[in-house]
Amino acid sequence: MAFQRPKATQSIYEPEFVQALFNEMSLTYERMNTITSFGFSNRWRRQCVFELDIKPGQTVVDLMSGMGETWGYICPKIESNGALLGVDFSEGMLHYANQKRQRKQYASYAITIHKQNVLASTLPDQCADHVVVAFGLKTFNDDQISQLSKEIYRILKPGGQFSCVEVSVPKPALLRAFYLFYLRRIIPILGALFLGNPQTYRMLGIYCAQFKNTNQALQLFENAGLICRQTNYFFGCASGIVGEKPIT
Repeated sequence: MAFQRPKATQSIYEPEFVQALFNEMSLTYERMNTITSFGFSNRWRRQCVFELDIKPGQTVVDLMSGMGETWGYICPKIESNGALLGVDFSEGMLHYANQKRQRKQYASYAITIHKQNVLASTLPDQCADHVVVAFGLKTFNDDQISQLSKEIYRILKPGGQFSCVEVSVPKPALLRAFYLFYLRRIIPILGALFLGNPQTYRMLGIYCAQFKNTNQALQLFENAGLICRQTNYFFGCASGIVGEKPIT
């Protein structure tokens, strides 16, 4: 399904729309992420993973795993006797994730990829020691984030940890004005240069502006029974939620 602008009656949060968007961007997404964030996206992914006390031999679930951009930070922690499960529904993204999995640096790790909607996955209950969600929250509305938090609760073992990170709108007025201008004006131009279609990357700016930060999501995660705290990176240009599933 090729990506098209949303119709007047269509929500930008509909799974089919989001899936088509990321299929379209998959060819350039990793490179664009690095360029448009001035390299901070990689640093934020690393910080997101390092919030977790991952031990050798444990199982980590990477929800909305995309092209496997977090794997380089997860795999050295689980080592060869651990397991990494990636879940995403974008064929385009998973095509490159499969290519990455076959690289020599990942050959010794047990990486399994599941092409599924993370809100209705078939992963077993309490299968994960840790759950990672990197840059996927913004494409969900509040109802979907509530579903996601319940799914994280379901697949985590008691005492298991999770960590999420998302691009956010910073609070300082001057930085916020520059940041929103960059998202709305500059990134679409870069999208046109790299992909020939500015609308695809313009959508990321729309998602970010509407998401704002993880404040609202934090409450939804707590409502699901998770113990949470919020994290902020680089003056609020990214924010996250870190927590655990109670043991009892």
